[in-house]
Amino acid sequence: MLVTTTALIAAAWLNEVTHIRPPPSPAEVRASYRSSEAQLLDRHGEVVQTLRLDLGGRRLQWTSLDRISPALIDAVISAEDHRFRAHGGVDLPAVVGAIRDRLRGQARRGASTITMQLAAQLDPALSSRRARRSLLQKLRQMRAARMIESSWSKDQILEAYLNLVSFRGESQGVAAAAAALFGKHPDGLTNAEAWTLAALLPAPGAAAAVVAKRSCALADLAGDECDAQQRVALDALSRPAASTPTDELAPHLARRLLRKPGESLISTLDARTQRIALHALRAQLASLSGERVRDGAAVVVDNASGEVLAYVGSAGPASRAAQVDGARALRQAGSTLKPFLYSLAIEHRWLTAASLLDDAPVALEAGPGLYLPQNYEHDFKGLVSVRTALAGSLNIPAVRTLLLTGVDRFRERLHDLGYISGLTESGDYYGYSLALGSAEVSLLEQVNAYRTLANGGRWSALRLQPDAAAPVMRGVVSPQAAWIVEDILADRGARSVTFDLEGPLSTPYRASVKTGTSKNLRDNWCIGSTARYTVGVWVGNFEGDAMRTVSGITGAAPAWRDIFDELERGDAPVTAAPPGLVHQPVRYADSIEPPRDEWFIQGTQAALIAPAARTAERARLVSPAKGSLIALDPDIPLDRQHLSLRAEPAAAGLRLLMDGHAIGSAEQPRLWTPLPGAHRLELLDAAGRSLDSVEFSVRAPR
Repeated sequence: MLVTTTALIAAAWLNEVTHIRPPPSPAEVRASYRSSEAQLLDRHGEVVQTLRLDLGGRRLQWTSLDRISPALIDAVISAEDHRFRAHGGVDLPAVVGAIRDRLRGQARRGASTITMQLAAQLDPALSSRRARRSLLQKLRQMRAARMIESSWSKDQILEAYLNLVSFRGESQGVAAAAAALFGKHPDGLTNAEAWTLAALLPAPGAAAAVVAKRSCALADLAGDECDAQQRVALDALSRPAASTPTDELAPHLARRLLRKPGESLISTLDARTQRIALHALRAQLASLSGERVRDGAAVVVDNASGEVLAYVGSAGPASRAAQVDGARALRQAGSTLKPFLYSLAIEHRWLTAASLLDDAPVALEAGPGLYLPQNYEHDFKGLVSVRTALAGSLNIPAVRTLLLTGVDRFRERLHDLGYISGLTESGDYYGYSLALGSAEVSLLEQVNAYRTLANGGRWSALRLQPDAAAPVMRGVVSPQAAWIVEDILADRGARSVTFDLEGPLSTPYRASVKTGTSKNLRDNWCIGSTARYTVGVWVGNFEGDAMRTVSGITGAAPAWRDIFDELERGDAPVTAAPPGLVHQPVRYADSIEPPRDEWFIQGTQAALIAPAARTAERARLVSPAKGSLIALDPDIPLDRQHLSLRAEPAAAGLRLLMDGHAIGSAEQPRLWTPLPGAHRLELLDAAGRSLDSVEFSVRAPR
């Protein structure tokens, strides 16, 4: 009778003294919810990375009730509102009991239902900033709860409550709490974990021992069962917060694309391809741990669309992986720029794939000194074809090719191919070393440039987000030159002059591939294409320290091969040759190279390839170089310091004059003791005619 009378009085009073706005609908609450984290999705909608962007509190994605463990639902109802399924928002027996206890001066019991707590979460005006709510505030909360119950289902109330309630620390909602305390999703919570979370609700900041004891009481456990329950609670509350139970697949791309808390952004990534690239790179770095190699990056691109299917910014140590994006970092290109140099020469018909280049020592004037390119194996092959020179990555033929194209023209071609981030200086700045990759490039630029060759010389920007429109392509390399270079890069026989016939580059499917290693073993590249995909891999150290005896074949290539083996299962398509090409047999005079069938741009074909007849060459001074500045070493006696004076080709009767004074024959290199000051060296023939002269300076020791 007391309960009924009290209920009637309370209902009437509520209608008179409380005026609140109608509560939002479940759909409105769901729509206004914002996770503190943004999600990067792959092209199929799978989450590949989450990124926290709101530091005010940790809220993960909204969790529907059917994705929450039934054990947690039962535990929360039992602990917070055991008559939840029966009341209409206000538990009147609990209210009467609370009033009675207060009048008797006994310990106060709580009377807030789950619905009343939800009302306070939805309307900050119903939440107390003090330890206790005022009576009017409590009454308004009751009225709001009744209004919620009149338009919401019980499951909708439970779902909203569990997503909005604070559990501990910054964890708001069941998803954040389950991730932080147990490193799992809410649907995987056990009974013991559920009771631990339920025990947090009355006082989220309580000491771990207090929460553990409360969880036992709520679960009505004793003895060994209570001990086991308390161990679960104490372990969860004592260890550092766990991370979100989601694979860390693409943190660098997430930081590049995600901007707003709660957003879910669809990218071009393919989660399967991303995992393949990440696993392959991690496995290769583990195998190179003894070679002072710590970091790596990989990119996989669809050739037709330019969509990035995998973007691994770093696969190195977890503590460093998030610091540097290896896909965008600028590093020296090494030999990976050579295909674009040869394609330029072939396109302009200065060379064909069959043309001969001399792989012999060469000294080129480079400012105040000489540029002396060397091959990777520090040997010389003599006369070699362009096919052999490119496939075998020979350095000296590449430098000779750059003499044909010109440094500035080659630089402009690289710029057209998208190498713009690091290629900021004029051609004179890079000089002849540009042929050997002295410019700094990014892995993304590398992959797109090689994709351009695979696409018949047509370039378009890479895409990280889906776009319904077809990519806008522009021609950069002629289709014929691009196809010939791709054919050379796929030729394992031509590659054998430097590399083994078998190895990571020798794929069972047709793949055009090039490796590169920068100066002092700081950077290692492997980039290549099939008809469908282009894959690029870089390994090295973000700090720039050198690796130990690692080349493109042993460093980046194994990971490149592992990625492609997963992508190209079965028969890979082969691109047909474009119009304007001729495929015909060629043979070489003096058996310089074995006869073979070769590709030519129409009009450049030749059946017999022979070296050009040598013509008389005028002798010239090759040392010292023009404009040289030579510094004397103060720690070495002057009579032990010598400068080589040399003319090529050496011939009988050649003489040298230094500052107008005869110093002897030039038939052999002469050693001259340098004297401080400006000097002029002159080369005379047998008749006393001047053939060449250089001016240089010697700086006195300091």
